[in-house]
Formats: sequence, C-alpha cells, structure tokens
Amino acid sequence: MKRAAGTRAPARTAAPPRAAAEPSARAGAELTYGLLPQVLGYHLRRTQVAIFRHFARTVAAQTGITPGLLGMLQVIAANPGLAQSRLAEAMEVDRSTIVKVVDQLEARGLIVREPSPSDKRSYGLRLTREGAAELPRMQKLMQAHEDEFAAPLTPAERQQLIALLVRLYERADGAAEGGLAP
Repeated sequence: MKRAAGTRAPARTAAPPRAAAEPSARAGAELTYGLLPQVLGYHLRRTQVAIFRHFARTVAAQTGITPGLLGMLQVIAANPGLAQSRLAEAMEVDRSTIVKVVDQLEARGLIVREPSPSDKRSYGLRLTREGAAELPRMQKLMQAHEDEFAAPLTPAERQQLIALLVRLYERADGAAEGGLAP
C-alpha cells in the first residue's frame, strides 16, 4: 500500500514475547521468539537483512555490486593510493578477504593496483577511468535506495538513529581496546 508523499507509516512495535514457546512446532502453528523481540541485536540484524534485500532490488539489480563492494569502492575513491592492508583495517576485514574484494573490483575494471612509491612490498589502490565514471551512478542509486528505505523516518529521526548507532559501536570498539570497564 502506497502512502501519500510526506506521510509517515504507523510505527511498528515488537509483539510482546511469550513466556515460552509451545511444545508443538507443527507446521502452521504460531512461532514465538522468546526474548528476541526485546534484544537490540535481533532488531539490528533484522534491519540489516531488510536493508540488504532492498539494496539487492534497487542498487545491485542495476549495477551487480554488493553493499560491501560499493563500500570499499567508496573508501578507495576517497583515498587514492590507499594500501590494501589499510583498506582491510578501515573496513574491518581480514587480509584474505580484502584480496578477494580487490580482485573482484579489479576484474570489473573499477580499480587498479599500483606499486606503492614509498613501499615496494605494498600496492596502492585507485579508481580506473571506468570506475571514476561509474561511481557517481552507483552513488546516486545508493542514495535513492537509502532515501526510500529510510522513508518511514523523518530526516531528524534518521540522523538521530545514525548518531545512536555510532555511539553504540564506538563504545563497543573502545571496550574491545580496553578503554572501558566491563
């Protein structure tokens, strides 16, 4: 059902959890989720799945690129000459994963590896002409996807959600580095 422009969808609230799932797991029987509806991680994961599905229908359907590849492409474009190892750190992936990703972007003709002028053991990454020409189209599609997916939120709510999420992962990163007490 389509909404009129400028209107907001009614807020969905999580169904209250049941005390325990019924012993019958018969086909067609109502499924219960225990405590999951009260768990932040559960809702974050469901949102991630939903946004990735939407990305697949919108951006990936037109470009064949995944959210991860587009994210890496964004970082490479913003940091020409970036070392693969630094990209792996920035995107929080291991080195074997970064090699596969760089291989994929290079095979598509979007980036090129070049020997680092300062470290002969390292390669710098930069966009190719094709990559530089294609990226603005991908960014436009990505922005349209984001705007459509986040349409139930006001611009202020969207910024607040981003700020809250940043606060959570920055605190978690600080705790992982020993910066916060348990």
